[in-house]
Amino acid sequence: MLFVLLWSTGYIGAKYGLPYAEPFTLLFLRFVLALLLLAPLVAWLKPAMAMSGRERGHLMVSGLLLHGVYLGGVFAAIGLGLSAGLTALIVGAQPLLTSLAAPLLLGERPRLLHWIGVLLGLAGVTLILGGGADADVALPALLAAVAALVGITAGTLYQKRFCTQHDLLAVTVHQYLPTVVLFGVVALGFETREVEWTAQFVAALLWLVLALSLGAILLLTWLIKHGEASKVASLFYLVPPATAVEAWLLFDEPLGWIKVAGIALVALGVWLVMRRK
Repeated sequence: MLFVLLWSTGYIGAKYGLPYAEPFTLLFLRFVLALLLLAPLVAWLKPAMAMSGRERGHLMVSGLLLHGVYLGGVFAAIGLGLSAGLTALIVGAQPLLTSLAAPLLLGERPRLLHWIGVLLGLAGVTLILGGGADADVALPALLAAVAALVGITAGTLYQKRFCTQHDLLAVTVHQYLPTVVLFGVVALGFETREVEWTAQFVAALLWLVLALSLGAILLLTWLIKHGEASKVASLFYLVPPATAVEAWLLFDEPLGWIKVAGIALVALGVWLVMRRK
């Protein structure tokens, strides 16, 4: 539940920060600062960093999928004109996609109640986000959102398959290094890299780093290591309800009975997925 709470604030942090910096510039600053803050933790806790080149490669690939493709796709989609709601709805299909792929790639065998829970969760997310499509959305924006969906799904499965034997800090450091390079190259090639250093931007950046890139990511890494990929993925259904409540509290966005019904469906769906036999 702590992971869901922290992860859901990513949309809030982006809403506060993006008016003052371009998407990939913001992401580059976020991950550079996260690595700088991880350095003293690594020096203090001394995680096991020794591993083969093949293992380092697996960690870096999982990082590029989980952070580079997923976050880059989300920010690019919104930057290209896709609404945050429709972007979240597309990426919200991740638990369904993971449940379909997990039996083939990881040998997990979800039960019937699991599938019922997945479909209920998807229906609930659709109610919460309104289910409407944006008019006149450019194809690149939709492709960016689909890329984000593929990135978070493939990253979760890849990390579960190849990266669960390593220390959490070691995993995070190796994932962030190629992600910083990716965002830096994209920002250098396609953005002006201008930043308006307002108090609101600094606060948003610090929250994205501390709560998301450190807190939530370390929790996600732990969850993937200790749980079934399809069950971990189902937790992402709880993110839109949490974000809807946060937007209601912070921005006075309406929270009508349809959204409340969607939240109830999501809660029931995730409970069915997570419950033990």
